[in-house]
Amino acid sequence: MIIGLSLFLGFFLANVFGYGGGPASIPLMYEEIVNRYHWLDNAQFSNMLAVGNALPGPIATKIAAYVGFEVLGWLGFVIALVATVVPSALALILLLKVISRHRQSPVVKGMTLLVQPVIAVMMLILTWQFAGDAIASMGLWQSLGIALLAFLALTKWKVHPAFVIVAAFAYGGLIFPLIN
Repeated sequence: MIIGLSLFLGFFLANVFGYGGGPASIPLMYEEIVNRYHWLDNAQFSNMLAVGNALPGPIATKIAAYVGFEVLGWLGFVIALVATVVPSALALILLLKVISRHRQSPVVKGMTLLVQPVIAVMMLILTWQFAGDAIASMGLWQSLGIALLAFLALTKWKVHPAFVIVAAFAYGGLIFPLIN
């Protein structure tokens, strides 16, 4: 039962404090999943995140479902999803009512604007950690080449992120083993 409580608290805290949705909650989930509870290691989290981003739907629920199931089977699946979805849904309903009443307030405007740089820094830190793993496993030049191609595909050529992830999986499964 302690594992179930840990699952609930880990996902509850990551999602309650993950202001801004999936991108903001991912570093918080990483902290709980990898660093605090050691349910997955860095490489497993990175792989799960890549696969989860290629699938439709919110990333936070996919992460919760996968990790919950890995840790405690179907019961863990349910616990992690409830901890992820229910508090956020209730908070959304309550906060939107408050914010809609006070939308012109400088306090509300300041709160919503000033949290964005914090989220950006958290995402940069997570990206830096993933980049270190990629460089360690593939080497600097191959990592930079793949990163550049992904950047161009997403920004210049406007390729959907799911297709970029699928292309990376194909490269990693079909070409990378042949050249190493």
